[in-house]
Amino acid sequence: MAFRTGRVLLIKFVRNYSSARGNDTIHHKVVVAGGGTGGCSVSARACRTLGPGTVAVIEPSEKHYYQSMWTLVGGGIKTMDQSEIKTAEVLPKPCKLYKNRVSEFQPDRNMVVLDNGQKLTYDYLVVALGLQINPDKVDGLVDALENDPAVCCNYMKDTVIKTYPAIQNFKGGNAIFTVPNTPIKCGGAPQKIMYLADEYWRNHGVRDKSQILFNTSLDVIFGVPKYATRLSEIVKRKDIQVNFRRNLTSVDHVKKLATFKQLDHDNEETYNYDFLHAVPPMSAPDVLKNSTSSIVDEGGWLDVNKLTMQHKNFSNIFGLGDCTNVPTSKTAAAVASQNKILLNSLCQVMDGKIPDGKYDGYTACPLVTGYSSCILAEFDFDGKPMETFPIDQSKERRSMFYMKKDVMPQIYWKLFVKGKWGGPKELRKAMCPWLSK
Repeated sequence: MAFRTGRVLLIKFVRNYSSARGNDTIHHKVVVAGGGTGGCSVSARACRTLGPGTVAVIEPSEKHYYQSMWTLVGGGIKTMDQSEIKTAEVLPKPCKLYKNRVSEFQPDRNMVVLDNGQKLTYDYLVVALGLQINPDKVDGLVDALENDPAVCCNYMKDTVIKTYPAIQNFKGGNAIFTVPNTPIKCGGAPQKIMYLADEYWRNHGVRDKSQILFNTSLDVIFGVPKYATRLSEIVKRKDIQVNFRRNLTSVDHVKKLATFKQLDHDNEETYNYDFLHAVPPMSAPDVLKNSTSSIVDEGGWLDVNKLTMQHKNFSNIFGLGDCTNVPTSKTAAAVASQNKILLNSLCQVMDGKIPDGKYDGYTACPLVTGYSSCILAEFDFDGKPMETFPIDQSKERRSMFYMKKDVMPQIYWKLFVKGKWGGPKELRKAMCPWLSK
């Protein structure tokens, strides 16, 4: 009897020791890699549909951020703590949470390897890892963000909190706002903060002593002509100088210099700056970009069918959001539509059917143009407007500003991340009383 008891204890010890070292292989029906906007919303839907104990989520971050709010944090309208919640609280309770990073995908073995060596096998995998921000790809930018109070960036949690103080402390001179030569989260965000800064400086007697430069790597101010026309009028009205096809390559914060490559020519331009909002290059996460498997395309993006969210080579793998090669803007609004399509495709595959999803590329970008004005841009794969309301949404409206400021955060926390987002119809219902304002 004593021998049996000792043997049982030894087995338990070996199992616990092995588990602590990450050597166990654990199986889950559905593994979701990523606990951001896409991972939360799709895991919540999956838990309700498939039942408790079926879904595992891999997410190392202690906090979940509503990053769409960071424009307002940078503009002093919201606080950082209003944009965050503990990851464990926002994920559905029936999910098993692994507070780790993915170190390797092994799709041929239906396996994901974590950074502690632990291996998870799955029947189905959902990849929702988001974008990777690479400030180190711009010479001197990391140092400038750490040491120069006048250099800020709304795209990272440690630097967005610098933006409003930098706007407040600006006393005139050159204020430069950049857009990199890579895909980025929310393509309109670099100019949203510019418009807020412009209004702040006008209200505080600084604007007439300032020159605002919008140095963008793109050849248009916005990718959808209807909204680009109105934004062009706005920058002209605000006397903002737009320099197209300029890509930030280096920052010297000691000399207060920002250097840009002219993408259509083989030369560089260097500007003095007194304020710099620098948007770093972005890419697919390294774990995808460096993958040797056929899980990614040539650019390192998860290779999925843009209509169904199913992987092109592995029928039991799905993806959504910023880490995929779906050819639409990388926004939370896109994820809102994609997660419904994805779960439908997943369930169809489980039933032995071929997915018939028809994601149309819907995405939205609330283009904040001031402290009480906003343009609600909504469009599809082809840049064709898909507007929710029976009004001209290219017009600056107070109602759309308060939708962005007050309505959307409630929808995000109470519906979106819980997998209950109703899509554009929810916006229409919420905003009807103020549509004409």
